[in-house]
Amino acid sequence: MKSLGLLAVFSLVGGSWAVSCWRETPCTGPLEPAFPGDWDSYNYAPSSRSVKPKTVLSSGALSSTVYDGSVVLSAGIPRVVLDFGLEVGGITSLRYTSDGAAVIGLAWTEAKNWVGSDSDYSNGGSTPDGHLTLNITEPGSGTYEVPLEKLRGGFRYLTLSYSSSTGAVVNVSDVLIEIGFQPTWSNLRAYQGYFRSSDETLNKIWYAGAYTLQTNTVPIKTGRAIPMVRNSWSNNGTLGNGSTIIVDGAKRDRAVWPGDMGVAVPSAFYSVGELESVANALQVMYDYQNGDGSLPEAGPPLLQQDSDTYHMWTLIGTYNYVLYGNDTNFLAHNWDRYRRAIEYVYGKVDEKSGLLSVTGTRDWARWGQGSNNSEANMILYRTLATGSYLAVLVGDNALSGIYTDRAAALLTAINTYLWDSSYGAFRDNATDVRLYPQDANSLAVVFNITSAEQDRSISSRLVENWNDIGAVSPELPGHISPFISSFEIQSHFLAGNAPRALDLIRRSWGWYLNHPNGTGSTVIEGYLEDGSFAYRFNRGYPHASYTSHAHGWSAGPTSALTNHVVGLTVTGPAGQTWSFAPQFGDLEFAEGGFTTALGKFQASWAIGNAGKSYSFNIATPAGTEGSALLPRVSGSREAKITIDGETGIYEVRTVNKLEGYALTIHGGTHSVLVQEIVGT
Repeated sequence: MKSLGLLAVFSLVGGSWAVSCWRETPCTGPLEPAFPGDWDSYNYAPSSRSVKPKTVLSSGALSSTVYDGSVVLSAGIPRVVLDFGLEVGGITSLRYTSDGAAVIGLAWTEAKNWVGSDSDYSNGGSTPDGHLTLNITEPGSGTYEVPLEKLRGGFRYLTLSYSSSTGAVVNVSDVLIEIGFQPTWSNLRAYQGYFRSSDETLNKIWYAGAYTLQTNTVPIKTGRAIPMVRNSWSNNGTLGNGSTIIVDGAKRDRAVWPGDMGVAVPSAFYSVGELESVANALQVMYDYQNGDGSLPEAGPPLLQQDSDTYHMWTLIGTYNYVLYGNDTNFLAHNWDRYRRAIEYVYGKVDEKSGLLSVTGTRDWARWGQGSNNSEANMILYRTLATGSYLAVLVGDNALSGIYTDRAAALLTAINTYLWDSSYGAFRDNATDVRLYPQDANSLAVVFNITSAEQDRSISSRLVENWNDIGAVSPELPGHISPFISSFEIQSHFLAGNAPRALDLIRRSWGWYLNHPNGTGSTVIEGYLEDGSFAYRFNRGYPHASYTSHAHGWSAGPTSALTNHVVGLTVTGPAGQTWSFAPQFGDLEFAEGGFTTALGKFQASWAIGNAGKSYSFNIATPAGTEGSALLPRVSGSREAKITIDGETGIYEVRTVNKLEGYALTIHGGTHSVLVQEIVGT
């Protein structure tokens, strides 16, 4: 019999008991939330690394009863499903007592509709994962713990199946999960950011995104094994260096994918607030740079190659990491590799058209890629623009100018060859007039490639792809991609259409969060336009259950709600400069905050006087400076604005293509009242 592993070690920290970090992992995470408050009730993270099931589901109708610590398996009860109530991941252990020989099978699934005697698919091959087996050879008691390499990264349901030639009765008790994600944190609930609004659904979605990103932050040596295991699974692959790293999904692929990080990193920063895993993920991509300067599409042990877009996402991810963390040592260490990577991809720009000609055609899931693909050109523009910023940080102003000039030339080429003025959106390719993709058009607005008029036109065109449960992607027909939709919601906010952005968040992410077969706690990789969980089934995925139900690339609403509803965004290293530009939509109030090395950033606003006024409070570190663009009140061109007791009259201005009352706010704590001027 195998002894029950140590599931939790407790130590007295600051007067309260805290759970230890993952096994031998050093504890480097925060001990307490940066912003404790009532909103903590939305936080899905467990309070302990030892988590037990919440309910027992009966077979058939899958009705539930409260889990009281034990279940009985017998010839009359051959299967029991344990529901943890939310997405969990890690090592399962249990105790048992049996009056004879029996075999107990263990299977794990994320979605209720795949519950059964076999686990959902995760190994990446064409064969099923199957189940693990506990062989009880004689009467008595014992314990069982899942081997480390069989760690299950993401699931909600554990199915126990029974067989016995002797008719034995088995009592299974003390079923526990040792949580394996966020391995350097002793307190999994110690978020460094928060969000709350007048809409309960949005609050839950924000925290579902944050929790998803926690489940995607994993111990270094728990990646999916390559070569892929057949008829089982193995999560013992080495993903990089350090103690923690951010990957694409909890259940699978459990590898670094830089494209996914384009959404995951901003959302992780503004919510959970942990950047060590981001640095390790980026570093491993540079460590495996190819001789020609290209970067892998995915990190080790997979090391998939030949993606121009994911190559560039690593470079954009470098900008995001340096912006949020001000880690100039990381930038200096990798600068030569960064420059080589820029030259590699820019060498594919066609001299005649000035557009990138894509040859590394692997991408997020879209059906077509190559030639002068518009999505790839939007990403190249962002790469050059952010590269110019980073070059200044390392003191190379001349190179910064070169990147700026290249970006300007590419901007002209994009709008010359890819914009369809008669339709009001970007084509998928310079020669393709049939497809107007969701990804390129959303990214064009997000990356500031467009005019205000183009933003409004694109926003209107994108809505034409919607159905009742989300935005159907033209470049992946029949599918809804929360990854690309994460960029779309940002584009609607940036076009000044907050109601449209909030509508899409509710109809897509809200639909999944409330789905009876979902995890009720995380964000899904993707789904079909008819609402079935069969993302990319028959287009590379071996089974419908292979879909990840905790995928960080879908966590876009988390950063978008902080940046555009609360209105706070970092614009300079670690928040030395920031912006405050809230958008109310149909909400009555909102508040939120996040933390950088400089300190805490927090803002709250509320509408009053039947919409004729609103107030906000803002607190940012001393020595920082913010640019504010405040919403118009009652449509007025002018407003009376009282800042810390001093009143002035402000007129509407256009800043960053949006209208509002513009002012500068210095670091510190401020109270502001914006009022309609009666008679104007």
